[in-house]
Amino acid sequence: MVGAPSSPVVNVYPLANYTFGTKEAKMEKDTSVADRLARMKVNYMKEGMRTSVEAILLVQEHNHPHILLLQIGNTFCKLPGGRLKPGESEIEGLKRKLCSKLAVNSPSFPPNWQVGECVAEWWRPNFETVMYPYCPPHITKPKECKKLFIVHLTEREYFAVPRNLKLLAVPLFELYDNVQRYGPVISTIPQQLSRFQFNMVSS
Repeated sequence: MVGAPSSPVVNVYPLANYTFGTKEAKMEKDTSVADRLARMKVNYMKEGMRTSVEAILLVQEHNHPHILLLQIGNTFCKLPGGRLKPGESEIEGLKRKLCSKLAVNSPSFPPNWQVGECVAEWWRPNFETVMYPYCPPHITKPKECKKLFIVHLTEREYFAVPRNLKLLAVPLFELYDNVQRYGPVISTIPQQLSRFQFNMVSS
């Protein structure tokens, strides 16, 4: 009898291992959801379906996994990442976005982003806020495909966060099923990570 395949292992290091600084503010391109959807529509007419990539960065506190989220203002949280350029690969695009959002602008601190597995795909059928973890069968021209990747952190990293944003470490138990606070994409990350085995590395 063939044994079941083992779960992929993710090393998770203590939050205290990491150093956090600041860098110049990175302003959002849109001031409202309506503006964002309007810009998406313009870009769709020029380039076709939007493809975006986002990173799941894991740390641990009290032996429980936490995910690093960027907070804009007092309420809105998002994963670091963003839209791919035309012809850009998912891995290179995600590394570029992570450098833009979280890396120090210095050759003394070269980032070492280790992009791992894609754990989820979300689809935006129309120019609306709602996204689904599948493309509805009647939709032949979806407007966006968003992919979430685990990015493996090394034991020590230096993060530089834009001054107008906050970087939060949010425990999985707070994210789980908390659609009202975090939205459907982020609140289902605990389920998507359930097939992984977390190796909690002490400092």
